[in-house]
Amino acid sequence: MKINRLLWGILLFLVSCQGAPRTAEYVVMASQEVMEDSSWNLVAETLRAKHEAVLLAYRHHPDELLPSLKQLNPRYVAVVEKPENLGRDYVIGLNRLSRQIDEDKYADFLWGIITGYDAGAAMEMVNNSTEPLVIKDAVASIMELHSGKWFDRFAWVDDHRMGLWGEKKAKGDSVVTYQLPADKKNNSRVNPVDEMQTFYDIYAEYDPDLIVTAAHATERNLEMPFSLGNIKSQSGVLYMDFPGAPRNLTESGKRRVYLPIGNCLIANVNNTKESMAVAWMNSAHAATLVGYVVTTWYGRNGWGGLKYWLTTPGRYTIAEAFYLNQQDMMNQLVQWNPRFTDLEYPYDASDEFQAGTQLIKDSLGIEASLDMLGFLHDRDVLAYYGDPKWDVRLQEIPEEHDFTVASEIKGKQCIVTITTQENFNLERMKGDHFKEEHVKDLPFSYFFPERLKNPRLADGQEWKVALDENFLLVYNADFEPGKTYKVVLDID
Repeated sequence: MKINRLLWGILLFLVSCQGAPRTAEYVVMASQEVMEDSSWNLVAETLRAKHEAVLLAYRHHPDELLPSLKQLNPRYVAVVEKPENLGRDYVIGLNRLSRQIDEDKYADFLWGIITGYDAGAAMEMVNNSTEPLVIKDAVASIMELHSGKWFDRFAWVDDHRMGLWGEKKAKGDSVVTYQLPADKKNNSRVNPVDEMQTFYDIYAEYDPDLIVTAAHATERNLEMPFSLGNIKSQSGVLYMDFPGAPRNLTESGKRRVYLPIGNCLIANVNNTKESMAVAWMNSAHAATLVGYVVTTWYGRNGWGGLKYWLTTPGRYTIAEAFYLNQQDMMNQLVQWNPRFTDLEYPYDASDEFQAGTQLIKDSLGIEASLDMLGFLHDRDVLAYYGDPKWDVRLQEIPEEHDFTVASEIKGKQCIVTITTQENFNLERMKGDHFKEEHVKDLPFSYFFPERLKNPRLADGQEWKVALDENFLLVYNADFEPGKTYKVVLDID
């Protein structure tokens, strides 16, 4: 007897959740294939037990479980899935599913994918994201972090000036920069071996908690800046592709976070465990990885999430920062036209720019700006691998901790109080001009400690906000030093 997709989801929900609560803060979803594989099933069950979550099963895609998700209304959702079943369209579908629990335009839950080269690697991801992590040491291939102010120890190779690299050896040290020599036999370009060796060495020496990269990439390789060599993977292991003598990256086994913010495609598992994304999670022990599953040219989803995380260090987990940025994006899309939330960007078109422009014109009757096209392109293509509830943060920078936020429930109201210190810097709260070519000023943001029920501005409030049960964004928050501000919300 055949069971259709909806009935299958309901059946498995009833089987796995007898006696389950009407709502659940955390839901674990796993495919039928995972549930029927004892080693992978153990990963799902371990995650369920860790969070006292509800475990749901699906046949082909998590959207089969939409009725159950609507009933449970979770704040966090993790999907346990084998890499062979993960690809671009799977990630796009998860992003869209997260906005379908209620009628508003915002994502209703924070989600993450748990996977690995094998079940053991997936279990390591679960275990490595159990205890909190404060990021202290980092390595990067982008110049935007070159001040190193967020880290005790930091090193990077520059993607704006060929051969430039630098390091900060200890907390309190100044950053020291160096210049690799030009290779006169190679049209004055830096010798690729020198660039590869530099990154290889700093990765081993600094043993980073965090890696942030840009430059060209695919599902099969990560280029060093200026195409000076590659990191590749084989059998789930990352290696530096030195000419004639490849060498595996030196690993200590410590858990890490990998943010390939400026890379195309590298977060696309592409339905194979031999992908770069899986290798970063496997041999590099990345317990969280956030990146694009398509070619990226606009960059708002990736750079925006990083900007939210960096702007007020220590305030948000990685999952919260990227979630807030995506809701900021959704608010902007709706300001242009509410129907932007339903359009599907033509990723497979031979000329995606022309096709996307025509789609917006035909569907919405407006001429598409570059920003409209870019926001639509970026809306659903960022993948989050890891436990979305993992408490992984930057360490605070004391001199930049210049305002506090607290919320209090009084009857049918939630009062959010913002207190600025005498050293408060509005420009810094708005992002300190970080990566402005991709992300303009940020609003004041707040991720509620607990989800609110139907929050809305109280009468008389003149704040310009984006607001949902999980978050608050204030767009006219021109705060001044040494003052207290209140945002009063009515709630059910």
